[in-house]
Amino acid sequence: MVTPRNTAYAEESAEVEVLYANLEKLKVLTKKIQGSLVRVETGGNVVKHAIGPIYSNTQSLQITNNNIDKINEAIDRLRQPLDAKNREEDIIRAGPQDVELSQYLSAMKRVEKALIDLNSTNLRSNQKAISDFSSLLSTGTIKIQDLFRSELSRHVSPIEPLHYLTKGGHAIPKLPFPSIPEETIAELAPISAAISSAAPHGPQRGEGGNPTLKIFADIRGPYMTKSLQNLAIASLNTVKRRATDGPYKQGTNGIGIYSNALEGFIYTEHDIISRIFTGGQQGLALHATCRSALAEYSKTLRELNQYIKANLMTDCFLAFEIIEIVTTMSYRIDSKTGELKSVFIEALRPVRETAKSSLTELLEETKRRAGNIAVLPPDGGSVPLVNEVMNALTTLTSYSGPLASILTSLGDGNWRSTSNTSVTPLDVSPDSLTLLTHFILDMVEALMIALESRGRAFHRSKAVQGVFLSNVFCNVDRSIRGNSDLAKYLGSPDSITRIDTFRKRAISTYLDSWKETSHYLLDVQYTSRGAGGSARPTSGGAVDSTSIVKSLSSKDKDAIKEKFKAFNASFDEMLARHKGLYMEREVRGVLAREIQAVLEPLYARFWDRYHEIDKGRGKYVKYDKGSLSAQLAALS
Repeated sequence: MVTPRNTAYAEESAEVEVLYANLEKLKVLTKKIQGSLVRVETGGNVVKHAIGPIYSNTQSLQITNNNIDKINEAIDRLRQPLDAKNREEDIIRAGPQDVELSQYLSAMKRVEKALIDLNSTNLRSNQKAISDFSSLLSTGTIKIQDLFRSELSRHVSPIEPLHYLTKGGHAIPKLPFPSIPEETIAELAPISAAISSAAPHGPQRGEGGNPTLKIFADIRGPYMTKSLQNLAIASLNTVKRRATDGPYKQGTNGIGIYSNALEGFIYTEHDIISRIFTGGQQGLALHATCRSALAEYSKTLRELNQYIKANLMTDCFLAFEIIEIVTTMSYRIDSKTGELKSVFIEALRPVRETAKSSLTELLEETKRRAGNIAVLPPDGGSVPLVNEVMNALTTLTSYSGPLASILTSLGDGNWRSTSNTSVTPLDVSPDSLTLLTHFILDMVEALMIALESRGRAFHRSKAVQGVFLSNVFCNVDRSIRGNSDLAKYLGSPDSITRIDTFRKRAISTYLDSWKETSHYLLDVQYTSRGAGGSARPTSGGAVDSTSIVKSLSSKDKDAIKEKFKAFNASFDEMLARHKGLYMEREVRGVLAREIQAVLEPLYARFWDRYHEIDKGRGKYVKYDKGSLSAQLAALS
């Protein structure tokens, strides 16, 4: 018998069966969805394979279309320069004389642009057009070059620079050199710019890429050179002087005026160039324009230098003047133009080297000329060489600027020859004033040492030797005192001491000639002569000539008589010789005082002791103290 089912379990079983039934339906639905997805995917692939080729063809068509547009644009660009040729050819071939200049230059600018565009395409098919445009641009360039040359040539008639340098009084400045009219410059500037712009496309290139540089220099350069030609000739003519004219005098050569004129031309050309050319072309144009005139100027300096070297003792001063003129001018020109300084420095080099060597040569020539004096004045007078050398030194002080430069480059003492063994210590780093002082001192010492040596060799008498050297010193000293510049350089204690050595030596030499006369006034004093002898008088006490003479033996008395007689003869001889010698006024006074200082006290002492030797008869004692003093005073 079947057991009855539990009601609760029966309900749960029914719910499970429902769930199973729903699950089966879900499975069936899932299968249907999966089938739909497969069909959709299959349809998508079919569509993809059908549309892909169409999309690819569309992109290719877009690229092709863009290329076609670009080709059309390029064709339009190519047509533009080709069209320009026909428009501009008539203008360019007509020439700037028949067409307004601005219109002509604009046409050239358009042709140049068309040529640049054609060259940028790099198409072989454009070579004929490029050639035509190049030819057309060259034609236009030649025509405006001819116009540039023609306009410049209208203003190059040579001028006389002196008219402009000397025109007007002190209150009126010198006239500026003629320039090019403003309206002409206003035309030349755009012409130059057009030629410069077209130059890279032409078969030839000018200096700096601008043919107008050469045109300008070829026309303005000879104009400068021809205008300066007479001044170059005058500079060479004024350097030639007669030997009797003496040393060169500052400012007498034409090089100063020549330099001023050249400077004026350079400023004028620089002003013109700065308004026609631009940028770096200005410096190139100035160099090219001035090249011929500067070459002629350099040649003139070289020829002047040759003359200076041949006449160094009288014309070395011209070398220093040239150095001063050219150096200061080069700095002024460089300050205003920024150019040409190195050209002037190079042109000055030969003169500067000559000026350097002239310092050593002046020393050596002074020694040679002193040593080669064949005959000295027999009366002890000085020689012309002294004044010549001192005048030369005075003239040198006028060129302290260039001298400072030369001496500094040489170095202290390097102007001396190796044979000069001066022991004077040199400053480690002296300034220009000290350097010039050292050089002048060396010149003075070289002169006096050489003349002293020549005087000792020529004059046998010490009196004449002393007077000769004293006269030489006097002339040197007079030159120094008479010139403020020389006094400035030789006024230091060291300089005075070195030069004063010669004065002392001259006086000492002259006094040596009086030694024999003085020697007669020296005697031997005996302190005792036995029981009857007289005692030596107390120093500073009164002298009793009678007792002294009485105390002398006959032999001593005769000796004193001979001394008086010998002194009288020697003194008279020296008086006559002294008066017969030539002495400068200062020398005569100095030597007279020196003789008096030595001789008068000696004679006074001798006379005080022994004048009673002839009891006032004057047989032996010719001079009393007063008369001897008068004779000595009369020597000055």
